[in-house]
Amino acid sequence: MQKIILYAALLLCTFVTQLYAQETFEERAKKISENITKITSEEKEALKKEVEDINKLLDNGTISSEKAEAEKLKVAEKRAKNIETRVAEEEAKLNSLVKDQVDGTIATNTKLETDTINMRRGRFIISYEKGDKDYKKHKEHKPYYEKRTTSQFVFAFGLNNLITDGETSSLEDSDYRTWGSHFYEWGFTNNTRVFKNDNLLHLKYGLSLMYNNLRPTDNRYFVKNGNQTELQEFGLDLRESRFRNVQLVVPMHLEFDFTPKTVSDDGVTRFRTHRSFRLGVGGYGGFNVKSKQILKYKEDDIRVKIKEKGDFNVSDFVYGLSTYVGYKETTLYLKYDLNPMFKNNAIDQNNISLGLRFDFN
Repeated sequence: MQKIILYAALLLCTFVTQLYAQETFEERAKKISENITKITSEEKEALKKEVEDINKLLDNGTISSEKAEAEKLKVAEKRAKNIETRVAEEEAKLNSLVKDQVDGTIATNTKLETDTINMRRGRFIISYEKGDKDYKKHKEHKPYYEKRTTSQFVFAFGLNNLITDGETSSLEDSDYRTWGSHFYEWGFTNNTRVFKNDNLLHLKYGLSLMYNNLRPTDNRYFVKNGNQTELQEFGLDLRESRFRNVQLVVPMHLEFDFTPKTVSDDGVTRFRTHRSFRLGVGGYGGFNVKSKQILKYKEDDIRVKIKEKGDFNVSDFVYGLSTYVGYKETTLYLKYDLNPMFKNNAIDQNNISLGLRFDFN
């Protein structure tokens, strides 16, 4: 009799377990989908509030517009990372759930007419049907190689000089040291694939900070005389004479990326970037943030360093053309200001830069 009772209890436990499994697969899949939607909503709402707080600081004059944009970019990246991390946890749960169903440890609820779960690397779609009504929960978390728009950190450096209007002499005859004058640039860009199913053409746009440095030759420095800015010889022996313009610009390029798209065995198309030759043509526009001159010399055995800040009649707005060509992340970079560096000088001089550019995904 005890054996019969024990056997009946085991049968009851098995039946309850199977019944629970049948009733919980769709519910658990639905809950995972709802959690993902909730995560996205929570992070977007938090980002919205943070942006509003930054805008209040900007309106109150607590921070500058440049600082505000930097803070907005920072919080946006933080929230995007949060979404990626939290959604990955839910994806792991879904993978485990589907594995259990495939292994037969969880049965499909017979009350639901159909259910489908399509899995691909980094992406899933859940849809199910109940009675005459369709219930669909759709979450598409695309991996990097499937995204239409990606972002890069940009860093560039090289030689910097001025081209004088009407003169055909080479840079070797310039008023500025060829190897001593240089530029730096860093910033962020977005890279958007123009056509949905073609990887050749991209639109690149972002925000960059440019540092253009000039070192005059023959012991000279810049002097502002009224609305004219000219080079004059310094009375003492200059150890250092450097003039710097700092500019905040919005670059925009049409980029040809010859990285081919690939299709995997499971039919997934991958659109990778910066894996082959690249060519970009475009320009930039912005404004001059700061102009500074640094002079170093020695007087009566005393080393003197002078920093002069001012407008020096430098053009407030800057705009120009730029292009780059190269392989993978590294390209040869050329940019040329269409505006003269000094806005009122009798003879226009335009800044030109040549160097290396790196676009890091």
